[in-house]
Amino acid sequence: MNLESLDLHSLQTAYRDGGTPHELVRVLHSRMEARGDDHVWIHRVPLADLLAQADRVMADKAAGKKLPLFGVPFAVKDNIDVAGMPTTAACPDFAYVATATSPVVQRLMDSGAILLGKTNLDQFATGLVGVRSPYGAPSCVFDARYISGGSSSGSSVAVAAGLVTFALGTDTAGSGRIPAGFNNLVGWKPTRGLLSTRGVVPACRSLDCVSVFSLTCDDARAIGRLVSEFDPADPYSRERPGATPALPAAFRFGVPPPSQLEFYGDTEAAALFASSIERLRSLGGKPVEIDFAPFRETAELLYSGPWVAERLAAIQPFFDEHPQSLHPVTAAIIGGGSRYSAVDTFRALYRLEDLRRATEASWKRMDVLLLPTSGTIYTHAELAAEPVQLNTNLGLYTNFVNLLDLCAVAVPAGFRSNGLPFGVTLIGPAFTDDPLCRIGGQMHRALGGRIGASKTEIGALPAPAPTEARTIHLAVVGAHLTGQPLNGQLTSRGATLVKRSRTAAGYRLFVLSGTVPAKPGLVRSPGVNGPGVELEVWSLDEAAFGSFVAEVPPPLVIGTVELTDGTSVKGFLCEPFAVGSAVEITRFGGWLAYLGNVSASGGIAVPHAPVVR
Repeated sequence: MNLESLDLHSLQTAYRDGGTPHELVRVLHSRMEARGDDHVWIHRVPLADLLAQADRVMADKAAGKKLPLFGVPFAVKDNIDVAGMPTTAACPDFAYVATATSPVVQRLMDSGAILLGKTNLDQFATGLVGVRSPYGAPSCVFDARYISGGSSSGSSVAVAAGLVTFALGTDTAGSGRIPAGFNNLVGWKPTRGLLSTRGVVPACRSLDCVSVFSLTCDDARAIGRLVSEFDPADPYSRERPGATPALPAAFRFGVPPPSQLEFYGDTEAAALFASSIERLRSLGGKPVEIDFAPFRETAELLYSGPWVAERLAAIQPFFDEHPQSLHPVTAAIIGGGSRYSAVDTFRALYRLEDLRRATEASWKRMDVLLLPTSGTIYTHAELAAEPVQLNTNLGLYTNFVNLLDLCAVAVPAGFRSNGLPFGVTLIGPAFTDDPLCRIGGQMHRALGGRIGASKTEIGALPAPAPTEARTIHLAVVGAHLTGQPLNGQLTSRGATLVKRSRTAAGYRLFVLSGTVPAKPGLVRSPGVNGPGVELEVWSLDEAAFGSFVAEVPPPLVIGTVELTDGTSVKGFLCEPFAVGSAVEITRFGGWLAYLGNVSASGGIAVPHAPVVR
């Protein structure tokens, strides 16, 4: 079993062709042995234990257990707990043996994935460079003179070098994106709270995210579907809202004007970013120039403001008792948190809200923000000469994302003439992770080229099935509206709110008798000149739409509804026989307005309203 690429498709194909997890872990163990001390790993799982994991997944499969990640190798950044393994956060004196496994890691192992080990990082996840570790500094897989990026350094190299299919990192300031850009990978930084951070050594606990490194966006999405789950034991975990914004087919993407872009003299990076703008335009996007200044000022708050004190709060007892145990640069940064007062913190929070409001002007004009993942890349020697300033440079396009509650996916965007990769990042509002990854995947495929450091071309991998991307828009007018009793029948199927609108004039709305919960009936009446009925348009994939329609009870049906702008979508209608003696409520303009009237009148139904003509 000798795979050139460990992407999910290639690995699953190998298993279908007769390969086994036992063969795979032996191959990967040999690969790691051949690399010697590459500073990627802090703790490697011994071969005997890898084979025991292979035994387990084979037994689970034989027992009929569903294993979407059967035999898939992965790695975990060593600030994430795995029961029975040491967690060091790249600080040997801080190390402890975890007694419980992080829920995210546990879900992966329960899905059949095989853990190969725990990876190196910038100590206490403080840095974007990957060199602040007593376990050594990993290097870019394309040129050992250059840094790997951090803080999730080992996780990124493990994926790019073909040692694992995917790896978990963490991302507070860009630690899941910068290393992706430096190693020709996809780096997904989810919406804060979408993945549980229980069992993670905090950096800035209010901002931390568990991130995913993978070879393709399709792989990142597949992992994301498995690990995105609300964790009630994590106070920072968040449930997906009932309605999340969907990205339109003809999406608008924001780009800063050239005067606000900084590449630190890297002219080839600038040219590759310009090409990425045109690539996204060719996929149906419309570029919109936005003011990057408030985003940039927000980025500066992270390390030049009291959020540094949150890093100190995470480890203060250890820091106070063992200051000599920290890397000198890490100690200087975290120790600097002590100079901030509560007054400073509140002032910074106020300023953050000012900046958030300032960015809203840009989000009204764009659906997605496109930025370089980093302006340039540095050698180990350059970084040693200016360790703080060059790290700051790398955070220009990343540090603001968590502060502004955004999600992001870093994707490959080509190579410089010296063979070093360049990456761009797509950034979107909270909970737009999946559509953002879809667009990222389209960009990656349009670029072409190899995945990670392998020889496998992304074009050689099958594109997502057409049905996967096909969605159906559904108009709802009553009990399925946001906040109403049956809205969960949509959100549980992954439906997303597209927009709020109204029907065209020729529709009437009635209260249906005997329905639990109470429901209205929408009837088309050509010639009626009504106000139009308020509705919401939701987006579902075909499979979800089919299962939803199967549950629609009579006299309701799914038909075609014309909107006030002249377009048509599928939507709830009512068979005419059911409204013969029903109360008409068209004049209220919608179900929610009618319910408000009922509540205001003490819960007594309104008398029969005059028919709208």
